[in-house]
Amino acid sequence: MNDRRLTGLLGVIVVAGVVIVGLYGFASSYLLESAGDLLAPSVGTLAVAAIVVAALIILGARSKRWRENPYW
Repeated sequence: MNDRRLTGLLGVIVVAGVVIVGLYGFASSYLLESAGDLLAPSVGTLAVAAIVVAALIILGARSKRWRENPYW
């Protein structure tokens, strides 16, 4: 295995770990206990994050130069 493949595998493992920790935190905070006063700010934060990520994806997909990069 070369270094690029190992780095990609490590990246996937790290992302999976972050997702697992996030799901555990969500389940232990919101699903098992009452969210109380933090529910509205949490939903607002998730909505803003989703909008920002979607906007970046749309901007990247509409770019005419995204495949002209020598990386591709």
